[in-house]
Amino acid sequence: MSRLAARFAKLAAENRAALVTYSMAFDPDRAASQELLNGLPAAGADIIEFGMPFTDPMADGPAIQYAAQRALASGGTLKGCLEMVAEFRRTDDETPIILMGYYNPVYSWGPEKFCADAAKAGIDGLILVDLPPEEADELLPHCRANDIDFIFLTTPTSDDARLPVIVGNASGFVYYVSIAGITGTASASASAIGDAVTRIKRHTALPVCVGFGIKSPQQAAEVARLADGAVVGSAIVAAAFEAKERGENPAQAALALVRELAAGVRGARG
Repeated sequence: MSRLAARFAKLAAENRAALVTYSMAFDPDRAASQELLNGLPAAGADIIEFGMPFTDPMADGPAIQYAAQRALASGGTLKGCLEMVAEFRRTDDETPIILMGYYNPVYSWGPEKFCADAAKAGIDGLILVDLPPEEADELLPHCRANDIDFIFLTTPTSDDARLPVIVGNASGFVYYVSIAGITGTASASASAIGDAVTRIKRHTALPVCVGFGIKSPQQAAEVARLADGAVVGSAIVAAAFEAKERGENPAQAALALVRELAAGVRGARG
């Protein structure tokens, strides 16, 4: 059983949703980013999304756009991301880690070699927001050969004709982007999220995690009552950045927020 499948099975047995956290590798620098990554499981993260620094993060709002710029200025590379995950795996062999980003760095690496190297580092899944199902054939066979789940995105505009195409080759879970927009901006209503999750589940048995616009423990708890996971990214990135600006430890500030989010998610169905 993959780490993702095992984690969702454990959460189902506990009747709770996953807290899925996002942070950008190398933001604000490699050491702080590694400290944050290493501390996430103890703070309550069930699944970790680790951002790959990229020059043109078109799906992301200002918080993550600036994080990508800071990460690149700090020397962030895809090779460095894999090295950081391998470091994390020295002490944690259970928490699923998903690389999230854009396809160009993966394509430049070479899809077959990248998947082999990612699996060796301890990567469990990929989210590549600019690689639609119709264009994923050159990558998917290599993901499967290396037991890497490929997680596709669905959106409020993914109708019942489109959804089977999206989920047909998905594995791990389905990521529902709850707004028609960029990360860290607007938030969808609970009723809209609930309706969307119900509709997606008519087309797949995979867990459904909801992201984009979830910023507070209260919002995370609301989503956790409706879906299999709540994804929080921009708020965590912003907490680290704002702490750094104040001269405080960015990783510890972000982890403090993660603990609050985890408390919200874990108490959502109580």
